[in-house]
Amino acid sequence: MSDSPIIPAAEFALNEQIDLTNCEREPIHLLGAIQPTGCLIATSDDWRIRRVSANIGAHLGREPDDLLGELLNDVLSHKAMHDIGGRLHLLRGPNAMERLFGVPLQDGGVPYDLAIHMVEDTIVIEAEPSDLEDGLEAGTTVRGMIARLHQAEGFEGLCREAVRQIRGLTGFHRVMLYRFDHDGAGEVIAESAASFLSSFLGLRFPASDIPKQARLLYERNWLRLIGDIKAEPVPLVPQLDSRGKPLDLSISVLRSVSPIHIEYLGNMGVHASMSISVIRKGKLWGLIACHHNEPLRLAFERRTAAELFGQIFSLLLESRERDAELARVAEANKVHNRLMASLGAMRPGTRSLTDFLDMLGEVLPCDGIGLWSAGGTALRGHTPSTEEFAGLVRFLNRTASGSIYSTYNLGEVHAPARDYADRAAGILAIPLSRGPRDYLVFFRREVSRSVTWAGDPNKPMAVGPNGVRLTPRKSFAAWRQTVEGQCQPWTDSDMQMAERVRITLLEVVLQLADMAERERRASQERQEILIAELNHRVRNILGLIRGLVGQSRDHAATVEEFAAMIGGRIQALARAHDQITADKWQPAPLADLVLAEAAAYLEAKADRVILEGPPVLLEPQAHTTLALVMHEMMTNAAKYGALCDSHGTIRIRWTPLEDGSLEILWTEEGGPPVKPPSRKGFGTTIIERAVPHDLKGEAELRYALAGIEARFVLPAVHVHLAEASAHVTPKPAMVPEAEETPIPRRVLLVEDNLLIAMDAEDQLRRMGAKEVEVASGVQSALQIIAREPPDIALLDMNLGRENSFPVADALSARGIPFVFATGYGETSAFPERFRKSVVIKKPYTQADIRVALTRRLG
Repeated sequence: MSDSPIIPAAEFALNEQIDLTNCEREPIHLLGAIQPTGCLIATSDDWRIRRVSANIGAHLGREPDDLLGELLNDVLSHKAMHDIGGRLHLLRGPNAMERLFGVPLQDGGVPYDLAIHMVEDTIVIEAEPSDLEDGLEAGTTVRGMIARLHQAEGFEGLCREAVRQIRGLTGFHRVMLYRFDHDGAGEVIAESAASFLSSFLGLRFPASDIPKQARLLYERNWLRLIGDIKAEPVPLVPQLDSRGKPLDLSISVLRSVSPIHIEYLGNMGVHASMSISVIRKGKLWGLIACHHNEPLRLAFERRTAAELFGQIFSLLLESRERDAELARVAEANKVHNRLMASLGAMRPGTRSLTDFLDMLGEVLPCDGIGLWSAGGTALRGHTPSTEEFAGLVRFLNRTASGSIYSTYNLGEVHAPARDYADRAAGILAIPLSRGPRDYLVFFRREVSRSVTWAGDPNKPMAVGPNGVRLTPRKSFAAWRQTVEGQCQPWTDSDMQMAERVRITLLEVVLQLADMAERERRASQERQEILIAELNHRVRNILGLIRGLVGQSRDHAATVEEFAAMIGGRIQALARAHDQITADKWQPAPLADLVLAEAAAYLEAKADRVILEGPPVLLEPQAHTTLALVMHEMMTNAAKYGALCDSHGTIRIRWTPLEDGSLEILWTEEGGPPVKPPSRKGFGTTIIERAVPHDLKGEAELRYALAGIEARFVLPAVHVHLAEASAHVTPKPAMVPEAEETPIPRRVLLVEDNLLIAMDAEDQLRRMGAKEVEVASGVQSALQIIAREPPDIALLDMNLGRENSFPVADALSARGIPFVFATGYGETSAFPERFRKSVVIKKPYTQADIRVALTRRLG
C-alpha cells in the first residue's frame, strides 16, 4: 500500500542507528486505510463527498470515482441523512463520537451501525453491517454487569470481576487487566482465560510494547477492535486531499492496524484483539486487553456496551482507589496533626526542629530521615553518612530548584549514591527555605526484587518483514530479572503529605530562625491562596448574576419591575447561601428553605403555606438550586396564583422514595382559575429546567384549573433524612409593614464600596431618611461624628484594610445606635463587645435594612 507507514529497507543504511524512537515515530493515526468489516465516507461540512473507502461499491453499489464530489444527500436515503444530521448536532469536544444502530443507508437496503465524528471541517461516517442475530439488550446487560462490579470486594476482587464480565460479554478467549507502571511498563493484574491457554497473570511487559503515540490514542479512544489481523486493509480514495494531507483516523473505529502491531499479535498467536481504556484522573491508567486465537467479529452495539462498561469501571476503580488513598492519608494525618500541635506550641529559642525528627519520620513511610540546615545536620535511622549527606545536598542545590524532589533510584541520577544504596536508594527532599540551603530528607532503602517479564524486555533489532527497524519479539515466555538499586516508589499520597509537611514547616517552624521573615512569607502565601480562591468565587458569582440579568431582561416591562425581579432572585440565592454556610457548608433543612422564602417574599401570607413531610436535609448544591426554584414558584403564586388574593393556600408535601430520592409535590388551592401562560418566561424556565439540569432530577409543571401543580424529584445523592428531633422548624418571621417604623432623619452610612454605598443611600432615602452622610473609611466617619453626630448609623464591618469597630466605639460613647452590615457568614469575626449587635448580611434589601433599624431602635 502506498500510504503504509512501513519504511523500506532502502531508506536505511544497514549500519544506521536503530532504537525505540522508530516505533515512537510511527504515524499509526495516518495509515490511510480501514479494516474491511465496514466502509468509510468523509464529506465536507456541506455534505460534499471528499473521500471514501475503496470497498464502498460493495456497500452502496457505486464506485469511488462515481461518488467523489457528489452530495451525500443524493447517495443516502432521506431518513439516513436525517438521523446522521441529528447525531452530528450532538457532537461536543474534539474526541466526541455519536453512534446509530440499525440504520438502512439506502431505501430498502440492509441496516448498518454508524459511527460519526468530525476531523477539523470534515465529517467522517463509518458504517458496519448490523448484526441482526446478536439480540443484545445493551441497557439490561450493562446494568447487570455494573451491579456485579459493585458487589465485588476489595481492589483485586473488583479487577477480577471486571475481566470476567468483559469476557462473558464479548466471548474473547483471554481478557486481561493491564496496569501501567510509573515508567511506562505494564503488568497483568487480573485475567480470565480459556482453559487451553497459558496464563499471563503477573507478567510484565516493557514500555516499548505500547509506544507513546499508541498510549495517547488510547486516551482519546475508549475502545479499539482488531477483528482479524490477516484481513487486507481497505485504502481510502483519494489518499491525500487537495492540500496534500492524509485523513486523520485518530478516533476512527475502523482504523486499520499498524504492520508492526500485526506482527506483534501474530507472534503472540493472537488473531483478533480488543482493548478498552481504563482512565484515571484524565490519564491512561491501564487497559482491558482481549485476545482471541481466531478471527472474531463483534457487533458494534456489543462493543459500545463494552465501552460503556469500561467507562463505569474506570470511575468505580478511581473511587475505590481514592477511598484506599484517603484511608492511608487519614493515618498519616493523625501523625501530622500531632506534629502540628507540637510545632505550634514551640517558641523561638526553646527547641529546634531536630527534636521532632522521630515524629516527622512517622508522617511518611521511610527507613531514615535527615535534616540539613544552617544550624547543623541531624540524621536518624538508615541514612547516608554526614559526608555523603553533604554531597547529596550539593546535588539537590543543583537539581531540586526549591521544590519537593523525589526519586526511587537515586544512584541513577547521583552516581555516588550507588555506594550506599543499601542505606538510601531513594529520597524525598523537602526544601525548608526559598534559597537552596535547608532540607528535610526522607530516605528509603534498596528493595531487591524479581520481576517476571513476558519475554526479554530488550527487543532485538534486526531486518524483519517491516524493514530495517525494531521487530517485535517472538517469545513471550516468562523471563525473570532481578531489579536492584531501587526503593519502593513514592506515591501521590506521599507527595501530597510531603507538601503538607512543607507548608507546616514554612508557616510554623521557620520562625525559630527568623520570625519576621517567616511571618512575611506565610502571610504572602496565605494571601495568594485567598486571592486565587476569591477570584474563583467572584468569577462564579459574576457569571451567575450575568446569566440572571441576561435571561430576565426580556421579561420585564419597566426598569422597576426588572430591578425587583433580579433583586428577588439574588436574595433567594443569598438566603439559601446563609442557611448552608451557617453550618459550615453542611446539608441544610428543606423546611427552612421553604419557610425562609415564604417569610421573606410573601410577608403575612406565609402562614398560608402548609408543609408536610419528614425532616429532610439537602446538600448545598441542591439547596441553592431548589431555593431559586421555590422563589419563582412563590413569586408566581403571589402574582397570579393561590396567594394573589386572601383565600388561597399552598400545600407542599415531600416524600422519600424507595431509591432514596425525594419527591416534592406543590399544590395550590382556593386561588383564581389558572390558565397556561401565553409565553414562557425565564422564571418558568428555571422551574422546569433547574432541577433536571443542575441536579439530574425531574421537574414537572401543570396548569390545572383549580391551581398550579408541580412535581420535583431530587436524586438520593442530594438528600439526607434527619432524625425527627434533629431539627425543629421555626415559624416564619414576618416582615414589618413599611410604614410602621419611621426612619431617623440623619443616617451615617459607612461603606467602602461605591456601588453598594450608592444603592444603600438610595434605599435609606426612599425609606424616609432626610440626610445620609456617606463615609468610605474610619477617619472620615469619625470626622462626621465629631462634626454633627447622626441619629443612627449603618456600618460595613470590613472596610478593606481596616474595620468599622473604632467607629462603633465612638458611636457607643455618644449613645448613638448603629447596625452592622457584613458579608461574613458568622458573628465570630466580631469582638466580644459587639457580639450581640444587630447585624444584616449582604446582599441586603430595603426590607432588611428596615427590620434591622427597627430592632435596633427597639
